[in-house]
Amino acid sequence: MELHDVWFVLIAVLWTGYFFLEGFDFGVGVLTKLLARDRREKRVLINTIGPVWDGNEVWLLSAGGATFAAFPEWYATLFSGFYLPLLLILICLIIRGVAFEYRVKRSGERWQTNWEHAIFWCSLLPAFLWGVAFGNIVGGVAIDADKEYVGGVLDLLNPYALLGGVVTLTLFTFHGTVFAGLKTVGEIRERARGLALRLGAVTAVAALGFLLWTQADHGKTAGAVLLGVAVLALLAALGAVAKGREGWAFALSGLTIVASVAMLFVSLFPDVMPSTLDPEWSLTAANSASSPYTLKIMTWCAGIATPVVLLYQGWTYWVFRKRIGTHHLAEAH
Repeated sequence: MELHDVWFVLIAVLWTGYFFLEGFDFGVGVLTKLLARDRREKRVLINTIGPVWDGNEVWLLSAGGATFAAFPEWYATLFSGFYLPLLLILICLIIRGVAFEYRVKRSGERWQTNWEHAIFWCSLLPAFLWGVAFGNIVGGVAIDADKEYVGGVLDLLNPYALLGGVVTLTLFTFHGTVFAGLKTVGEIRERARGLALRLGAVTAVAALGFLLWTQADHGKTAGAVLLGVAVLALLAALGAVAKGREGWAFALSGLTIVASVAMLFVSLFPDVMPSTLDPEWSLTAANSASSPYTLKIMTWCAGIATPVVLLYQGWTYWVFRKRIGTHHLAEAH
C-alpha cells in the first residue's frame, strides 16, 4: 500500500472519530431545546459535555491539518469550492464555544436565553451542514481540468447532499440523546430514553435511504457490508434503549456512525473528490497527494503524537464518567 493510500485511511479515521465524538456533542446542544424543560435541566445537559466538547474538536483540527499536509490539492479544491458552508460551520463552532463559556457570566434572563439560542442553532447547523458537505464529496461536484470547483453554492444543495444533511442531523441528535440518558439521572434520563426511541425511528428511515442510495451509485462489496453493519447497529441500539441499557445503546449508536462514515470513504476511494464533468478530472488519492518525503515525515509525527492524544482524551472521559442530575448543581450566581 502506497503512503498516500495510508494517509487516505488515516484521514478517514480522523473524520470518523470526529463524527463519533462531536456527534453526541452536537446532539446534546440540540437537546437543550428538545429535551430540557427548564434552565436547570439545560445546565445538566451542558455539563454532560462541558469537560469534553473542546477536546472533541481536536479531531476536526487534526483531520483538516492532515488533509492540508497530505493532500494539498484536495484541501484547496474542497475549501475553495465549499467556502460558504465551511465558513458557516466555522462561525457556528466559534459562537458555540463562546456560548458555553459566557452563558453563566451574567444572571440576566435575556443574556442567558440568547446564549442558549446560540448553543442550539450552532449545534444544529453544523450537524446538518457536515452531512451536506460529505454528500457532495462522495456524490461528486463540478471540477474542471485544472482541479478547480466551477459550480455554485446552489449546486451543493442537491437532493443526495440534503438527505445526507438530514441523516447527520438526526443521527447525531439520536447519538446525543443516548449519551444524555447515559450521563444523567432522574426524570431527564427517563425522558431521554423516550425521545431516543422516537428519534431512532426517524433516523433509521433517513439513514437507510441515504446509505442505499450511496450503495446503488457505487456498488462496492465492502460498502454493502458496512451498510449492513450500520443498519443492524442502529436497530440494536434502539433495542438497547428500550431495555434501559444506555451503555450498550451508546456503543451501538457510535458503531452506526463509524460504519456509516467508513462506508462513505470506502465508496469514495480511490477518489477524494469525484468530478461530475469528466471522471478523468476527478481528484484521487494519488494525483492530489504531497510528495512521498512529506508523507513519510507526517507518518513519523503522527505515530509519536497520536497515542499521547488518545491517552489524554481517554483519561478525561474516565475522570468525568459519573452521571449528573439537577440535584448535583450548585445554585446559580
